[in-house]
Amino acid sequence: MHDDIAWEDASGNPTELLQAKLHRKANAGLGDRDTDVWKTLGNWMARSDATDPNGADLALVTTSTAQPGTAAYLLRPAPATRDEPAAARLLLGAAEESTARATEAAREKFRGLSSAARTTLLVKVRVLDGAVQPQDIDAAVRGALALGLPQGELAQSRFVAEVRRWWDGVAVDMLAGRRPALEVGQLQAFLQDLRNGFGPDSLRTTIQLEDVAEEDVLQYDDALFVSQMKLVSYPLDNLRRAVIDYHRAVTQETQWLGESLLELHELRRFEETLRDEWARAFTDMLDELAGGVDEYDSNTVEEVTKIKAGKLLLRRLLGSTAVTVREHYTDPFFARGKRHELANREQGGIGWHPDFVSRLQALVATA
Repeated sequence: MHDDIAWEDASGNPTELLQAKLHRKANAGLGDRDTDVWKTLGNWMARSDATDPNGADLALVTTSTAQPGTAAYLLRPAPATRDEPAAARLLLGAAEESTARATEAAREKFRGLSSAARTTLLVKVRVLDGAVQPQDIDAAVRGALALGLPQGELAQSRFVAEVRRWWDGVAVDMLAGRRPALEVGQLQAFLQDLRNGFGPDSLRTTIQLEDVAEEDVLQYDDALFVSQMKLVSYPLDNLRRAVIDYHRAVTQETQWLGESLLELHELRRFEETLRDEWARAFTDMLDELAGGVDEYDSNTVEEVTKIKAGKLLLRRLLGSTAVTVREHYTDPFFARGKRHELANREQGGIGWHPDFVSRLQALVATA
């Protein structure tokens, strides 16, 4: 292929070819004698279907802006100014007058075409000028989304980042053929759902499962919360999932706090509510192990019974959705991960095994 980007049909035949040019200067590269113009035309004229009216559409995408009086200006898609025959005359004049060695081959090729062939070629060409500079993309997206942005600079930055992340996924799905098109209503629904996640009663999950790498999981092999789950013989597959929940929750919490999307006092209240929920359930477990009559005595209960009771407590609380950090934020991974974070604390932490305090003290003493 001679082009930077090619759009193909189901049979692999190109339907549109794009050349992409980046310039720091707003009006660079689009003059009738400029190298970018002639190199682009040279690439297109090297194709066997260059002068075939049914051949692939051709586009020059550039950050520069075409100036009035140039062929590039006449080849923009604007109906009011588009004029292929006039553009052909300008380019022919430039081809005959220029002496630049870098464009000589392309200019000679263009001069060798018939007048009709030159016009046929240019009918298929669109100059898509004035593309946004890479460093200005965020500002352009913000401008387009201005009416729906949340309050606060950091929140707006996160909002735009989430829009771009979602858009990247949509683009990849379309390129891979998994999504045939994107309707305006689908975009509006996504933006509304995203905006709801920035409300005072909600949050937005930005740390996804695919964001957790294998090295993130392996770093917690010796963590206290992992030892806590091993004390109650938690299944290895679910233990790995628990580690992922923990990592996502800690990373997500750090991001929310850093971007002022969550206040520290909210997080502390959430932790205390989780701790109170656990304390009630843990006390009930000990009461059941004691037969509901006497106080729990570790020496009178078999280890296998303790393990079963602790595993049941762990499963019940990890499955609980009663406690949320905000009323309308219901993604369950965060509460699961925070329970593990509380179980990872040496002082004032929670646990699952009836004797977790003494067991952890023994582990720390022998570490």
